[in-house]
Amino acid sequence: MWELTALLLLVPSSGQAATLEKPILSLHPPWTTIFKGERVTLRCDGYHPLLLELRPISTLWYLGHLLLPSHKKSIEVQTPGVYRCQTRGAPVSDPIHLSVSNDWLILQVPYAAVFEGEPLVMRCRGWYDKVVYKLHYYHDGQPVRYFHSSANYTVPQARASDSGRYQCSGTMRIPVESAPMFSAKVAVTVQELFQAPVLRVMGRVDARGAALGGVALRCETLLHPQKRDTPLQFAFYKYSRAVRRFDWGAEYTVPEPEVEELESHWCEAATASRSVRKRSPWLQLPGRGSPLDVASTTVPAPQAAALAPANKPLSFREPPLSRPVPSVTSVPNTTSAGLLFPAGGAPTAGPPACAPLTPLEQTTGALKPDMDLLLREMQLLKGLLSRVVLELKEPQAFPEHRDTLETPASHFAVSQGTPETTAVES
Repeated sequence: MWELTALLLLVPSSGQAATLEKPILSLHPPWTTIFKGERVTLRCDGYHPLLLELRPISTLWYLGHLLLPSHKKSIEVQTPGVYRCQTRGAPVSDPIHLSVSNDWLILQVPYAAVFEGEPLVMRCRGWYDKVVYKLHYYHDGQPVRYFHSSANYTVPQARASDSGRYQCSGTMRIPVESAPMFSAKVAVTVQELFQAPVLRVMGRVDARGAALGGVALRCETLLHPQKRDTPLQFAFYKYSRAVRRFDWGAEYTVPEPEVEELESHWCEAATASRSVRKRSPWLQLPGRGSPLDVASTTVPAPQAAALAPANKPLSFREPPLSRPVPSVTSVPNTTSAGLLFPAGGAPTAGPPACAPLTPLEQTTGALKPDMDLLLREMQLLKGLLSRVVLELKEPQAFPEHRDTLETPASHFAVSQGTPETTAVES
């Protein structure tokens, strides 16, 4: 007789087949490190509400790349390695790494991912639950907590800064009190619940009735895929003042009278309990000082922002203000090379990089005649200096100046405002 095996996939009314999600693998008790000889239970919970068949859906178990013989929904294991499970028609689950130790002391951490704002619990266990005395917990080599005897170490609301390598140490009475013993180091990573928000311009809002128009802003963030159902609240600020306190809406309309100060706004995203809250950078517009063009306004990708816990004050700053550049006036034939600085100003080393053209650069052509005059005067000065040097070396060549020699300054003087030199009679 032919064996009939049927598999029926129910199709939703939309006409598209449902996509099965990967099953969830859990560990009981929820610790990734155990002593040799202990057993733990693995449970595979699959999503198959739309599958109907004539025989029960079996579960596949994997240890590394090896297929285990069991097809039950849960199994007991004591072998170290990486475990996965799979239900028929669904993808393979996320892995669980089980470690087995022969040490006197082990540090047990949760197998599941720990997210920001959630409690992080660690347990330092002695061999087969022997009491540990003078217990210390370490984070990246630094002691963080001390207990007189066995106790769990708990971080009530984990942060990204709580990630790192943990270790514990203590003594045990076997039968007398031993020397301090240390566990192996265990890496712990606190997952980011949601990214730092970014404040974006959505567009202009027209005035309707008593409601004023303005510009709509939206506070955008992205939740971790495993926490995509976590509700978030949003608040909006102008400088350090809250213009809208925490609410479920992610949008806020800046009134028309305040549109000119859009860059002074920022937003904050937080969980309902405020255990995790993050602020956005200041709103950035493409052109400062130009009319707002909402249709073409784009905001660059956000950078990582520091957490702002509820028990710590936020720091604020104002956007940089532009300062006017002092103008320079040109005066022909002056001793300062034709430059006159404004009252209260001082000459600078030069224009900054990427600065606009100064009035001096714009009037280079107008100063050209003055430069020619200065060159002629320098040539005359050179000739007079050469004559003085020659008189000092060979006084017999100038008998009329043998008794008294005059300085070059007694032979000429430059009159301001005239293009020629005038001789001075002695």
